[in-house]
Amino acid sequence: MRTYIQSGNVVFTARSAVARRMAASLSQAIADRLGLTVPVVLRSVAQLRAVVDDNPFLAQGVDPQALHVAFLADAPGAELGAALDPDRSPPDAFVLRGAELFLHLPGGVAKTTLTNAYLDRVLQTTCTLRNWRTVLTLAEMAQAQA
Repeated sequence: MRTYIQSGNVVFTARSAVARRMAASLSQAIADRLGLTVPVVLRSVAQLRAVVDDNPFLAQGVDPQALHVAFLADAPGAELGAALDPDRSPPDAFVLRGAELFLHLPGGVAKTTLTNAYLDRVLQTTCTLRNWRTVLTLAEMAQAQA
C-alpha cells in the first residue's frame, strides 16, 4: 500500500471480488476510528488507465494543468447526466463518460461553480475530484504495484 499527497489517495492491491466490497467497509472503518464521514471511491488499474487514455480534452490540445477528473462512486444514468448545466460555469467544460466526469477548468478549480456539492446533488452520487497531474501519478503508481 502506498499513499500520494495528503488528499486521500491510496494505491493498494486487492482481488477484484474483495475490492468491490471495500469502499463501504473503508468508509465505515474511517467513521468508527476517526469519527469522520468520508466517502470512498475506488478504481482498478485498468479503470485508471482508461481514464488516462480517454480524456477527451487532450485531443483538443488544452493545457493539461487545467484538466481535472471527478471520479464518481456510481455511473449516473443518461437523465442525470443530461441534468448537468453546460452553462453553469463558463468557460469551464465537462464530458461525462461512465463513472468519470472529465473537466476542463481554465480558471482553476477554485473559481469553478462545478463543485463537488453541485456534482453530487445533480448526479445523485458521490464524487471526488483530482487534478490531471494527480490522475497520471496515481495511474503510474497503480501500474507499478500491479
